[in-house]
Amino acid sequence: MFGIKQNTLSGMTQQEFDNRKFINPAQAGGIEAYTLDDGAGRGVRALCINTGGGLRYRVLVDRGLDIDQAFYNQHSLTFLTHRGATAPTRGLDSGVRWLKGFPGGLLTSCGPFNICAPCNDQGEELGLHGEHSNTAASLDCVVQPDPHLGKDEMSISGVVRYGAFNGPCLELRRTIRSKLGQNRIDFVDEFYNAGNKVVSHAWLLHINFGYPLVDEGSELCVADKKVEPMDNEDSIRFFSQGRNYKRLSKPAPEGKGAPVVGYLYPKAARNGATTVGIVNRKLNLGVAIHYNTGEFGRCGNWQSLMTREYVTALEPMTGKGGGRHLDRAEGLVIELQPGARRNYHYSIEVANDKAAIESLRALNH
Repeated sequence: MFGIKQNTLSGMTQQEFDNRKFINPAQAGGIEAYTLDDGAGRGVRALCINTGGGLRYRVLVDRGLDIDQAFYNQHSLTFLTHRGATAPTRGLDSGVRWLKGFPGGLLTSCGPFNICAPCNDQGEELGLHGEHSNTAASLDCVVQPDPHLGKDEMSISGVVRYGAFNGPCLELRRTIRSKLGQNRIDFVDEFYNAGNKVVSHAWLLHINFGYPLVDEGSELCVADKKVEPMDNEDSIRFFSQGRNYKRLSKPAPEGKGAPVVGYLYPKAARNGATTVGIVNRKLNLGVAIHYNTGEFGRCGNWQSLMTREYVTALEPMTGKGGGRHLDRAEGLVIELQPGARRNYHYSIEVANDKAAIESLRALNH
């Protein structure tokens, strides 16, 4: 029998598995590999993770080991775009063409050289959200759980390489872990400047929530000490003082509505640890994002609550949304020297009982 292990949100316990009652570990959970064989995503390698606790999610190896689909029991946690998963291509690196390949999904990583708006920085043309999402990973290893051997952890590890000859050469090693019977995903992103030039670096986690988790009355949960709207009229109006941006509205009328972005600065523990999240009390369901403010200086909140394209995101990020040239002016660009490393640690966790839901909601009080 598995021992009882505590979750970090509250007193939730790990599901127990009786080893006497099954022979194949896949009956309890694990990782299944396959390749998409139809449509715009044909040829994309995928890894489907079933934690055995209700959480299931899909890692796209050829989209930088990002996550598109994610479900808790019957409920989707995330927003998916009209096109969904597509094959990666360098043809979407400039301007706002990135949007043509944006799958939505639980995690679309942005960077590693720039995030957000396209711009010209020091003579270099940079496209929206960078090249990570359109870069395939080299898969290092897949570790399966095996309750019969007392192994409850499953993991995926791979490497994404960016750059060019005589240019910036950056490497990301990403490790994704879950434990059998739990509903949490732990990430470690390890960047390494493998080249001989200084690399200007930025990183953003586009964590996109959708219906039915996102619905009228769903609550964003943030112990915010400051909210700073993006510098445009719609965002300034939406995140104006006194407005409750945390309670989500129904979809805007057909053809109406505009995306808005605010930068949230949540309170953190002395070591920088913080949590933000979303709760749908009607479903008794929520999702928490745990990260460190020393690694991500702010958390973007993107709300695009339009008919059918009904989505909100919480986005830990190193910079802001105006473009790398503006981040450079504010001193927010990270410069990685040759041989330098920079790591990011974060987790996405399902809250599925009253205590966990109220623990998240308490962030707002």
